[in-house]
Amino acid sequence: MATSEAGTGRQTGPVLGTPDDFPDRPERRGRFVVHVVIAILCAVCAGGWGYVMWASKGNTEVIDQVVAFDTSRGDSLQITFEVVKPSGRAAVCRIRATDVDHVEVGSREVNIPAGEGYVRLTERLETSSQATSGDVHYCYLV
Repeated sequence: MATSEAGTGRQTGPVLGTPDDFPDRPERRGRFVVHVVIAILCAVCAGGWGYVMWASKGNTEVIDQVVAFDTSRGDSLQITFEVVKPSGRAAVCRIRATDVDHVEVGSREVNIPAGEGYVRLTERLETSSQATSGDVHYCYLV
């Protein structure tokens, strides 16, 4: 094993020894194959996770964006939002209001008829308590 210089306490070899110090240790065969299998497994898992995240977005043919919201009234929220969709299709959007703790205090679905591809709407949403934020939870084609 490792030897130390006499009287100095300094180590001259590896602290844990060298491979020659352990003759009963099996040879390292197949480590490359194991690493390749692990890499392939990680790549499959990452690809699967990417697909799940992409698919969870839902139908991306409808794009929504909140322009403004007004929370000055304690019993309602006024929200202005834009929707971009295929002009020949109708859509349904769910708007919601949340309070300071991000608890939903009101929600409603808004039907957007077929016709125009770009629609800007202002809606009033009744709330159960003071809202601090408003957003479009989702939109999808019908």
